[in-house]
Amino acid sequence: MKRLLTIQDISCVGQCSTTVALPLVSACGVECAVLPSAVLSNHTGGFSSWTFADLTPELSNVEKKWIELGITFDAFYTGYVCESQIDPILSIMNSCAAPGAIRVVDPAMADNGRLYAGFADDFPIKMAKLCNGADYILPNLTEAAFLVGDEPKLSGYTRDDIEFLLTKLHGLGAKNVVLTGVSFSDDKLGSAVSDGKTVEYDFNPKIDRMSHGTGDVYASVFAGALMRGKSALEAASLAADVVCEAIRQTPADHWYGVSFESAIPMLANSFAVETTTNKTDKE
Repeated sequence: MKRLLTIQDISCVGQCSTTVALPLVSACGVECAVLPSAVLSNHTGGFSSWTFADLTPELSNVEKKWIELGITFDAFYTGYVCESQIDPILSIMNSCAAPGAIRVVDPAMADNGRLYAGFADDFPIKMAKLCNGADYILPNLTEAAFLVGDEPKLSGYTRDDIEFLLTKLHGLGAKNVVLTGVSFSDDKLGSAVSDGKTVEYDFNPKIDRMSHGTGDVYASVFAGALMRGKSALEAASLAADVVCEAIRQTPADHWYGVSFESAIPMLANSFAVETTTNKTDKE
């Protein structure tokens, strides 16, 4: 079993970040270790206030202990992190990597044309440092624009616009880019998957609802699926399917997150079918 380390905050209420990553990566059949970057009473989207405990000082302490114990990871998956944590995270990725370990960076910092509360205007420059050398980055359109120094826009992207944006994201040093929130029609929403040479698209029917935490669900399933041997496009497609199922299962009055728990059986079964097929082939 592969071991993945996710580094992001714990929002105690809100169905996002670590509380999403741990169960979803585990449902993929991958051991999920966690390193909290901060603890919040609740996430910052839609709530009027929150507490925030910065755990930056603990990152280096944990790293030292892992080095002492010889603990390594086959993959690293980062989400919501602070400016002060970029360098410590890069250090952990170097010192605690198993041979061939991959880095998946979800630059969770913005949506709908603006940065999340608490991030300074120059934070995207810091986040770009974490994207440099990453095996996969998963920005939404707003995050992508901020990362490359563009003014974000909420709609009107053509295929040429998207592919030019992908080229600029690769220019940050990212090996593969999965750009989410891509749409060329009113009824489809999806992602563009680029390895720097070719671009492939994955679309699902658009669900007319804004939901918090969908990016975390998407990134968590994507990272877990990669560790199970799926290609980037296959992982992106499965991640989108799980997000759509989670949204469909979320009650109308449940505003602060998506009911991803209801989609876990679907996710786990997708790998169970694969395992059963492989076993049958061998027999």
